[in-house]
Amino acid sequence: MQIVDANVILRYFLNDNEAMFANSVQIIENNSIFIPFEVAAEVVYVLEKVYEVPRNEISQSLRNLIANPDISLNDKDVFIHALQIYEEKKIDFVDTLLIAYNHIKKHKIHTFDKQLQKLLI
Repeated sequence: MQIVDANVILRYFLNDNEAMFANSVQIIENNSIFIPFEVAAEVVYVLEKVYEVPRNEISQSLRNLIANPDISLNDKDVFIHALQIYEEKKIDFVDTLLIAYNHIKKHKIHTFDKQLQKLLI
């Protein structure tokens, strides 16, 4: 199993550097890749805040990426649920992961964040 960092995924999505794009395609499409949630969160942050990509496009790009059977994550069900929340609510992606852990895995989340508290079960 191999891990990619956010820059590899960003070059893969953005195709803004020809050489890096080609390299990222080779890495992502020809290997078994593990994407930690930390890396995915950085990808979301950069796409949203730096490149101003709409939330639904970010979510769809990540859904397409993880549809590849050679891509694995900490927990795909949690991640997919977090992407759904991310599209629907104006909250940070990391918070959507916490909500998804709460909804899918029934983990109790302790927080002082009032907006986050309202979305927990």
